[in-house]
Amino acid sequence: MNACTVATQRPLIQAALLARPVAARVLVDPNRPILASLIAGRRCGVGILPAHLGLSSAEIARLWAEYFPGEKSALPAHHLDETPERQDIIDLLLEYRAGHYPSEIWLATIVATACAGSDHLWQDLGLGRREELSHLLNHAFPRLARQNTGDMKWKKFIYRFYCARDGIYVCPAPSCRECTDYAHCFAPET
Repeated sequence: MNACTVATQRPLIQAALLARPVAARVLVDPNRPILASLIAGRRCGVGILPAHLGLSSAEIARLWAEYFPGEKSALPAHHLDETPERQDIIDLLLEYRAGHYPSEIWLATIVATACAGSDHLWQDLGLGRREELSHLLNHAFPRLARQNTGDMKWKKFIYRFYCARDGIYVCPAPSCRECTDYAHCFAPET
């Protein structure tokens, strides 16, 4: 779809998904609108996630049944090569999950899958804007999100955090402020 169609169709698709009747515990999940947004984005051809969003057949079936019951939106097929660190990123996110909703488990897998893309993480997820990704991370993985005190780009932050935990420092400077890539890592995501 072209940008104009995405701009007009995304909110309609998202609203239709959110209008579906769900259990009260699902209705209050702050991650449900984000899931609807990324599904709407994928339906419009935005992002790099495969049709199953990186989830297993059982997980995607449960997501549709519990969070968006009824007719499943056809998502475009997209082949995505899995990164060797995908499971490690999933494990990292799960370690820092809030522990309130099952959607956090799905989102750990979805976010780790989208990390294989080459754009900003919010774009690879098929979201409409970076603030949606910040909302996702702040609600699903709050202890991890709080550590991004410099507002580093999320994908860079996740990888930097992941590498630092294992004692791997790929940055040439001892601190971000001294690094020649500072503007690249902390520049606005547009």
